[in-house]
Amino acid sequence: MAPPTPRPDPVTIEVVELIATVVTRYHEEYDEAAGRHALTGAQARLLALLSREPLPMRRIARKLKCEPSNVTGIVDRLAARGLVERRPDPADRRVKLAAVTEDGRETARQLREELDFAREPLAGLSAGERRHLRDLLRRVVGGIPDGEDTPEPH
Repeated sequence: MAPPTPRPDPVTIEVVELIATVVTRYHEEYDEAAGRHALTGAQARLLALLSREPLPMRRIARKLKCEPSNVTGIVDRLAARGLVERRPDPADRRVKLAAVTEDGRETARQLREELDFAREPLAGLSAGERRHLRDLLRRVVGGIPDGEDTPEPH
């Protein structure tokens, strides 16, 4: 019989609740910004993802945690607006990549600039405190070692 799982301490519970509050606020503001561009939140998140690099549909679905058929519909709607295009993967011409167009890249940039709920509170932290917070969050989510810089989105 496995030993009982220890209950989280009050600080851990508060940290989890604070993270949930940040995520909720982020999604609310992202959806509002998306609406100002006549996009759904899902379309805006896909556009932001593709502004970093072109991706095959299956990988987009994994990153957005949804079905590939949903991604196809979102890409179709963004392509109809000229924000995304499909192109062959140079490594495997049988695979199609979704990629932002210049208009899509500009829309993604505008969306990022409109997300300001975190700017004001984060501006109250020093550059060192922001880096420390970033490094702690990287440890929590895993996969990115402390101090290793990630590329800035375009």
